[in-house]
Amino acid sequence: MYTKQDLKAQLQAMGLAHGDAVMLHSSMKAIGEVEGGADTVVDVFMEYFSDGLFMTPAHTWAQMSETHSCFDPETEPACVGIIPNLFLKRSGVVRSLHPTHSIAAAGPLAAEYVRGEENCTTPCTPGGCWDRLRHIHAKILLAGVTHIRNTFIHSIEEVLDVPERFTPEPVSFQIKMPGGSLKQVWMYRHYNPHTAHISESFDKLSEAFYATGAAGKVSFGDAECILCDAEQLFDITSRVLSHERNCLMDRESIPAEWWETSDIIVLQRQ
Repeated sequence: MYTKQDLKAQLQAMGLAHGDAVMLHSSMKAIGEVEGGADTVVDVFMEYFSDGLFMTPAHTWAQMSETHSCFDPETEPACVGIIPNLFLKRSGVVRSLHPTHSIAAAGPLAAEYVRGEENCTTPCTPGGCWDRLRHIHAKILLAGVTHIRNTFIHSIEEVLDVPERFTPEPVSFQIKMPGGSLKQVWMYRHYNPHTAHISESFDKLSEAFYATGAAGKVSFGDAECILCDAEQLFDITSRVLSHERNCLMDRESIPAEWWETSDIIVLQRQ
């Protein structure tokens, strides 16, 4: 059974600093037995990164729909596991006002970081919270999960304008704003005509990320983890997609020469 100090020692062994910005995607089952359970895991991250910015996804895409269309950030549970839901209940944690792909954050700059998400029109709008992970040099820790759960890659695809990623028409949602007023927004949902789960293709990038040092294997509790640099993930994914914009869907594997070139070609949305 892991103690709080055991887990903090593992974070330190990863080379993470107390002032870092870190996004955690997690599987508590994979982490294993912890003294105090998932609450202790939340304590570990909040305490270790108290001088930085600690974040988890607080997604609600699984339940938000045309019939369940009012997003209340104070009460709507996240659909991504126990750790984000416990984190949302902690004092000082703020949640972005995105109706389907919100972020929960804690730290001195958390409120500023999540501001403005009620104006997004897509799941991971360029310039929004998910995209900005690369600009703040954030680390992404996949604890017991793989890139299939790495929402940041969705944001890269949005910046690079990868085709066949959204519903043809947006859906109307209402967001409960601070003070109680309701804001109507129109939001495109993730959609691809060939698969129900776009992110299942993201693991095709794993070899490229490891080979270039954009990601590395680490451990947290019992979980096999992947520690990523958001800025480098963006650069390598841009390099790969510069050869074929929809290659993650269209190809079984990614040719090594697509990421081994010395030049990084970034296809910014015009």
